[in-house]
Amino acid sequence: MNLGVRWTLHGDGRTPAPGAVVRPEERLTWPRTMGLGAQHVVAMFGASFVAPVLMGLDPNLAIMMSGVATVIFLLATRGRVPSYLGCSLSFVGVAAAIRAGGGDSATVTGAVFVVGVALFLAGLAVQRFGARIIHAAMPPIVTGAVVMLIGFNLAPVTASTYWPQDQWTALLVMLFTGLAVVCLRGFLSRIAIFLGLVFGYVLSWVLDRVFGKIHSPAGGAEAVDHWRLDLSGVGSADWIGLPSFHAPSFEWSAILVALPVVIALIAENAGHVKAVGEMTGDSLDDKLGTAIAADGAASMLSTAVGGPPNTTYSENIGVMAATRVYSTAAYWAAAGFALLFGLCPKFGAVVAAIPGGVLGGITVILYGMIGLLGAQIWINAKVDLSNPLNLVPAAAGIIIGVGGVSLKISDTFELGGIALGTLVVITGYHVLRAFAPAHMKQQRPLLDSGTSAYDSTTPNPAADPGSPTDGPPPATGPGKP
Repeated sequence: MNLGVRWTLHGDGRTPAPGAVVRPEERLTWPRTMGLGAQHVVAMFGASFVAPVLMGLDPNLAIMMSGVATVIFLLATRGRVPSYLGCSLSFVGVAAAIRAGGGDSATVTGAVFVVGVALFLAGLAVQRFGARIIHAAMPPIVTGAVVMLIGFNLAPVTASTYWPQDQWTALLVMLFTGLAVVCLRGFLSRIAIFLGLVFGYVLSWVLDRVFGKIHSPAGGAEAVDHWRLDLSGVGSADWIGLPSFHAPSFEWSAILVALPVVIALIAENAGHVKAVGEMTGDSLDDKLGTAIAADGAASMLSTAVGGPPNTTYSENIGVMAATRVYSTAAYWAAAGFALLFGLCPKFGAVVAAIPGGVLGGITVILYGMIGLLGAQIWINAKVDLSNPLNLVPAAAGIIIGVGGVSLKISDTFELGGIALGTLVVITGYHVLRAFAPAHMKQQRPLLDSGTSAYDSTTPNPAADPGSPTDGPPPATGPGKP
């Protein structure tokens, strides 16, 4: 059985010829491959370490399970889709909403486990019936609206939890991160969020030395005197040890809040597979369903032991594009490094000590970027917002999701926020479409023709005037940032 773990040496294994690419089934010398693997780990630092902290989960376990998830993905795709799976930022809003409703870490991971199951089943369905089922259920207007409301639903978390802890540090970190994103080039621009964290970390330490303690809320409602950067937990943490595990618990209210994220994950995976296929020159359409199912299976395993869900990372696509090295051996090396980091509790303590004010500055940009990915899906697909069929369900769903509108169904069950907003967008669109006149029903597919060709039964749109016109693929998320 070919598991994609055998590689041939590319040339002399040292320096690829000008214009040459190192294909997935090839590798450079092992020292160079290990170096590339380390670079992939650094590339996913920003999102993969910030996400578990924002979700209230163990960062050590998150990084360890990202390595395990990457191994599962590489084995499932037989080494044909070079990818790193890191902690998904799409679930940060879900975690905040569940905790605001009284849920704990077990409730969060239980809800996300169910999303992993849904993603796994969606992957099997795509593998069996083709990508056209995605087009039918989730056209770009629906996908973009759901991604947008998930991102913008996070705004109150920044405004009420992180920013008030140290407003001036938050402001400076926001400015630094914005400059890093815009002004830096190449690889550095792809780790701008991570650089913003490092800047904020150092800034908080300097402010503590110069001005002493700050009087502000420290994760609670009451303002108290506290250090901006509290490293007491780092000194007491062990150098080597297992992260903390816990079992998930399942509550329907939390599950309904989390389920809409599966739409964003399907779009992320589809865009990732298409982007990798274009870079490597291989047709990976037949691996779309497998990639989605593998992501779902990896997220199920991670959340089953108390870790966060995972998704493919666009940051690592950038590393491949910059180096032109697509060897899956480098991703195996990256997975190995992640497992080692996960076994260092002191490293996790350093991550967990990130000051609240620093997170305030980071999340102002990060949460907004997540929400605007929805707008990017609309732009890429040329969604017509002058069409009432598109405008009405998206407008209603976004306001419900962002504003936290709720619908009380019984004394013990309430539907609101992300869950209700997504339900309104999806059902509203399809119900209105059933009654809309024919001229309003022209739509562009979620995936482009290269990916939709996965379905061999799909007619050529150019030969079928009644079929939807093709559009560009959706953007791959930050991890998605």
